[in-house]
Amino acid sequence: MTNGYWLWYPGDFELYHRMRQDFSRVERGFGWPAFWKSEGFRNRVAFRRKYALARETRFCVHSRAVGHVLVGEKKYPFGQVICCPAGEVSISVHAAQIEAFPCVYIEGEAVRSDEGWYVEDYAQPPVPAGCSRYFTSPAQDPARWDYSEKTCLPVKTERVDGGVLYQFETELTAVLWARCGRERLEGMVIYCGESREEALDREHCYYSWRPDPDTGKTPRCAVRFAFIPGGEVELAAVHQYVDIPVRAKFACGDPVLDKIWSVAEHTFRLCSGIFFIDGVKRDRWIWSGDAYQSLFVNRYLMADPDIERRTLLALRGNDPMTRHINTIMDYSLLWVLGVKEHFDDYGDRDFLELVYPKVCSLLEFCGKSLDGRGFLTPREGDWVFIDWADLDKDGPLGAEQMLLCACWEAAARLSQALGRDGSPYRARRERLAEQIERCYWDGELGAYVDSFTSGRRHVSRQTNLLAVRCGVADAAKTELILKNVIDNPAVPPITTPYFNFFQLDVLAACGRLDQVMEALRGYWGGMLDRGAVTFWEEFDPAVTGPEQYDMYGDKFGKSLCHAWAASPIYLLGRYFAGLRRSGEGFVLEPRLEYLPRLDCTLPIGAGDGFVHIRWDGGTLRVETNREGGVLLAGGRRYDLPAGKALVLGEAEL
Repeated sequence: MTNGYWLWYPGDFELYHRMRQDFSRVERGFGWPAFWKSEGFRNRVAFRRKYALARETRFCVHSRAVGHVLVGEKKYPFGQVICCPAGEVSISVHAAQIEAFPCVYIEGEAVRSDEGWYVEDYAQPPVPAGCSRYFTSPAQDPARWDYSEKTCLPVKTERVDGGVLYQFETELTAVLWARCGRERLEGMVIYCGESREEALDREHCYYSWRPDPDTGKTPRCAVRFAFIPGGEVELAAVHQYVDIPVRAKFACGDPVLDKIWSVAEHTFRLCSGIFFIDGVKRDRWIWSGDAYQSLFVNRYLMADPDIERRTLLALRGNDPMTRHINTIMDYSLLWVLGVKEHFDDYGDRDFLELVYPKVCSLLEFCGKSLDGRGFLTPREGDWVFIDWADLDKDGPLGAEQMLLCACWEAAARLSQALGRDGSPYRARRERLAEQIERCYWDGELGAYVDSFTSGRRHVSRQTNLLAVRCGVADAAKTELILKNVIDNPAVPPITTPYFNFFQLDVLAACGRLDQVMEALRGYWGGMLDRGAVTFWEEFDPAVTGPEQYDMYGDKFGKSLCHAWAASPIYLLGRYFAGLRRSGEGFVLEPRLEYLPRLDCTLPIGAGDGFVHIRWDGGTLRVETNREGGVLLAGGRRYDLPAGKALVLGEAEL
């Protein structure tokens, strides 16, 4: 019999595992489930398919659900080998389950659970069944994700404060395993921390566990340091992770930049599991803003479309939409832009067909909160975030309108990609852009203001950066924004890696690579100078000592491994190695003047596509296995044929 896939209603797998993810947060002994509504998975589904069989065949349906198999007019139980005669036959599998989403595995030669099955929920027309490359055996249970594991031993132990402090080489998401007798295990408490200070603070550390007296193991958590009162025991960390292959490598001969890439890679891999999550210690939730930036990093590191699909489906949930994603207005808008980014990079038409109705219904939901000018306004209970910054949020916030403008354009493009009329969305984009110019542009200040209703004429980097990045500001206004906002020390600076992504992306796109390089060395390099082994949620060079780990008024509340802090991978890959997608192909424009040398491999889309760049300071060698590539170097344009290296000497550069 031939292996196939476990099948489910598309989105149910993601909603179930998102619920588990959202309920996994634990702090100082108490659970903290996410504060937004939990989207339910379907409890009853029917899988259907018609076959024209050339000969008699046998198959068996495996499932943990309640249900039956219907072959023609005859019913069979799950687990029974069914003999199906030659000829035309209709097969349906009816499955229902309460505790998890119903799913089935159909094992057979001709009749098996491949990608030809459709599924319905008795309410909507059938859709192609969902599946995953991770679930291909009848012995598996898709309601349980079996992580890959690696056992790590401490690299240092220290006797301190009446106990032993164990230090691991780097941060891990691990089950701690105390290997000692039951007598020692009973009453033992293991205090964990991302920092040495946190692990030694028994009152304020986020995780303290009593290991299971039978196994000596704790629940899975973020850990780099572990403190155990009393005498020394044998301790190991069983690192648990989703093994998504890294397809990129980067070395440029600059030890700071090489280290930044390496630490950003480890940071991002820790935050890339079943989904893109924000961080591995505190929330461990799926936030749309974090996920949006993760799409860009993924593009240049793993180029794995599966984790993007899982994350986007989990975030959006089912219709009808009644609250903004994560309760945050801008996070709903970033979800739409994330769908566009996913399609632009992978051309994933099947996924677009699946989520396009949800793009439309999300924008319809937003449409209910538009004022007379077409501006998006918050409802009671909506969180207007944008960034941790002092923004003038009186009335409709300018930054939100910039994102909405980009969403109307994205919806138009996605509609056209599916052969549908995108002109209504584009018309809304044009009308909104006109209103933004009329209400938010301040000619005297040469910048967009946050609010036109408060009278404060408050200018922020956030609103203006989004105006540029979302295509609202034209070239002339972009130059004014660079002068009057970005280069103006009176405008409060960006303090979070989250919005540094947007700022540095804009600066790089405007050709200001000197400033981007300075930020990489100063901001991310500054964290390395503090001993960071993963990049932090927020970094303020002026704050030192244990206080540098505090946030939100909470001791050790700062995440020291945060997905949005991994953006140097995108910045280095996109603007310094110089790879960008262009239509069906790609353009490579390396900025070699910023790098001592370069030995870099970057993925191109899904699959095994790559481009390899090697520069030794005098000779540039580029090789790719994908057609449609173009190199821009030395003021000239070169085609990059697949499988044939292009070599340019110093005189040609």
